[in-house]
Amino acid sequence: MKKLLCFLFALTLMLSSCIEIIDDLSMNLDGSGTFKYTVNLSASKVKVNSILALDSFNGKKVPKIDEIESKINQFRELLKNEKGIKSVQTEFNKIDFIAKISVDFSSLDELQTGIKSVLTQLDPSIKYTEDYTVWIAWDHKSLQRMIPKLVEERIKTETQSDQELLTTGSYTCISRLPKTIQNSSNPACKLNPSKTAAMLRINTWDLKLNPSLLEHTLTLSP
Repeated sequence: MKKLLCFLFALTLMLSSCIEIIDDLSMNLDGSGTFKYTVNLSASKVKVNSILALDSFNGKKVPKIDEIESKINQFRELLKNEKGIKSVQTEFNKIDFIAKISVDFSSLDELQTGIKSVLTQLDPSIKYTEDYTVWIAWDHKSLQRMIPKLVEERIKTETQSDQELLTTGSYTCISRLPKTIQNSSNPACKLNPSKTAAMLRINTWDLKLNPSLLEHTLTLSP
């Protein structure tokens, strides 16, 4: 959910490292659910440590590790106050550079509105349009998913020289649904044996070339 949640974790400057993003959503029939997001840079922690030792990187100020942790904590506390949001938890492994967030929500609209509100509070100079903070849609019959706009734009800024790093990174969408899945619009989606969960994993270089690879709609059985 970022440069969306990558900004959330204040880790955008490190996205050129080998990165694993896991976007994990569990839905209930009433539209409530749990959202989990993980940014894992452990495979590139040597490079990340070298970046953190600098004052600036690619023309941008490099935050200290304590500043990153503080930003994560600030995001958590602000999100707790948003409508329809509860049980917000965050983790930040400062050794392996793994950031996690888990949120229970009453509806996807309130989840996405809450995140947009918090991002605006963290940086009022940035104006987020609706398409930047809407990447999931649910109508109780189907679930639509796509790559968050901010992640898409961040990946597109990587250069040809970063191809090797991007091809080793991945973005994984996991959807856990309250009924069996009748159909997936994307043949690359893998269903579990009970057909109540779907997973789609795309490497970040392919996403740079074609962000629509992550788009899919899961239709539930009647």
